Amino acid sequence: MPNRSMDLLTKHFECILDALPDGVFISDVAGITLRINRMYEQLTGLRQEEIQGKQVRSLVETGIFDRVLNPEIVRTGKPATHVQQLRNGKKLVLSGFPVFDESGILRLVVTFVRDITMITRLNEQMEEQCQLIDHFHEQIAFIANERSKTLTPVFASQSMQEVVNMLQTVAPTDASVLILGETGVGKDVFARLTHAHSQRKDKIFLKVDCGGISETLTESEMFGYMPGAFTGASSKGKAGYFELADGGTVFLDEIGELPLSMQTRLLRVLQDGEIMRVGGSRSSKVDVRVISATNKNLAECVHNGTFRRDLYYRLNVATVTIPALRERPKDVPPLVEHFLQQYSAKYGKRMVIMDVAMSVLSHYQWPGNVRELQNMIHGLVITHKGSIVSPRDLPAHIFEGNAQDQTYAEAILTGGRPLKSIMADIERDFLQQAIAMHGSVQKVSDLFQVDRSTIFRKIQKTGDKGNSTHKP
Repeated sequence: MPNRSMDLLTKHFECILDALPDGVFISDVAGITLRINRMYEQLTGLRQEEIQGKQVRSLVETGIFDRVLNPEIVRTGKPATHVQQLRNGKKLVLSGFPVFDESGILRLVVTFVRDITMITRLNEQMEEQCQLIDHFHEQIAFIANERSKTLTPVFASQSMQEVVNMLQTVAPTDASVLILGETGVGKDVFARLTHAHSQRKDKIFLKVDCGGISETLTESEMFGYMPGAFTGASSKGKAGYFELADGGTVFLDEIGELPLSMQTRLLRVLQDGEIMRVGGSRSSKVDVRVISATNKNLAECVHNGTFRRDLYYRLNVATVTIPALRERPKDVPPLVEHFLQQYSAKYGKRMVIMDVAMSVLSHYQWPGNVRELQNMIHGLVITHKGSIVSPRDLPAHIFEGNAQDQTYAEAILTGGRPLKSIMADIERDFLQQAIAMHGSVQKVSDLFQVDRSTIFRKIQKTGDKGNSTHKP
């Protein structure tokens, strides 16, 4: 009976092989191909008569396979698994097993073959989808952060109105915009204003501080990198700023600090709309609008060879210069009120500034421009204990003289007016601010221990100011 069973199996061996759902490749210890089944033929496109009797190493040498398991299994006598790629691009997973005779001698190697091309493609697609999701989350984070910042510049001067008009004119186009101005004038605010009036206003606005990125990291931060592109790189790779802002606006702050090597790559983005990640071999298209800003004289940088001439022309399509704060003193009062209101609300305070103190601030030269003013008001709100800001509450350096313009305080100290008149103005200013702060003359009377009639007399003492009406 056993012999009959063996005869039956031997007679139908090839049919059994062809019935298996996996491909089968049988070779001997010398690496000679003995038999393949029908599924193997379907998976590889190879025919039995084409490879039967062929040495497996020669099949690799001729490029039919990129690797085989037979030599490894013959050497170790142990099963092995590897991925094999055919010259048509198809990927197969090979699972090879040694076959021993009754004496324990290795006689054959049987390799089972499965097609994993589709699985590999699905994995790649899943990886791409994961990268897109990560990219999307990063964009959402950037958008949430940027939308929390102010988009409306605060000003009262005609010169700033002209700047705003110019930016609103060029904003709907996709032209590159170059914003010039001293440090602290608020170039980023006007860059955001330009984006807010553009066709890309619903897309991401991404600010890049060109002077704040390490030169060794600038390329990977701006253009991204492929998985494992360098030591310490993420295994998933990372999108750069231009990929994150695809469809939106990239604001390159302090563009004059960008290294020459990065200027070349930036030029390619502007000319061709293409970027290539670090470690990548293929470029990809990006659609971004570039707004740049600097406190440097780029024309001089071009002359000195520190900035590319062709990049300068690409960036300098529409140029706007933000005047220094000392050149527009009319903007100081609304800025002071804006920051005073902002920080008072933040710290739960109620503060107003006296007109005489505002005049002192308006005559100051503000070497640090709007940023200096903002930081001064911030510190004042934190440290000041009262609700009325008078000249003596201002930092000492605000009263320092200026060769071209005397401050308001200096104008008082040079004389020309009786002390009584000066003090009357200061008293009236203080009382008016206090009434505005507390809402009624009675509250001011109680707080500062002064008769209501005295308050009315002092605030109505001069000119038209006596026409004001106040809540009793």
